[in-house]
Amino acid sequence: MAKVIFLDIDGVLNSNFWNDSHQREIGDGTLIDGEKIKILASLVKRTNAKIILHSGWRFWFDDELKPLGTEAERLVDMLAEEELFIDGVTPDLTTEEIRRTKKFSLVKADEILLWLKLHNDITEWVVLDDLDLHSIQIEQHQVKTDPTIGLTLENIEKAEKILEGSISG
Repeated sequence: MAKVIFLDIDGVLNSNFWNDSHQREIGDGTLIDGEKIKILASLVKRTNAKIILHSGWRFWFDDELKPLGTEAERLVDMLAEEELFIDGVTPDLTTEEIRRTKKFSLVKADEILLWLKLHNDITEWVVLDDLDLHSIQIEQHQVKTDPTIGLTLENIEKAEKILEGSISG
């Protein structure tokens, strides 16, 4: 594994705009925008990067990355339609307080950095997330999506440059 995409789901593979037009909540777990998956697929295919899930959605998978519910099954199926697969997940550093208040952004950077420390064969990496992850080190590798739009072609172009090592966030 040389290149990695740390993938968030809500605000990246779905958006408030898409969700509002479909009258559903962003976090209800049933909503993934197929067009966003296609955009992600173009990045994966051009860069040969592996997908590491760093979204709260990772809790909907078992230790062998098998889906634990219909939402996760739908995500896996939609990724598979584009020949994409989840290759791993970041470790869980959340506390009961963070889970209760849903302030996951406070530990996401540490989870990514710990994953990288445990996988020292990574040459390039990018983070696709709509949240500020409170880390200068992560910021240099992050493509921050607009949660009202989700993943765009411009985001993918920037992510590709980061994975090529030609720019930082």
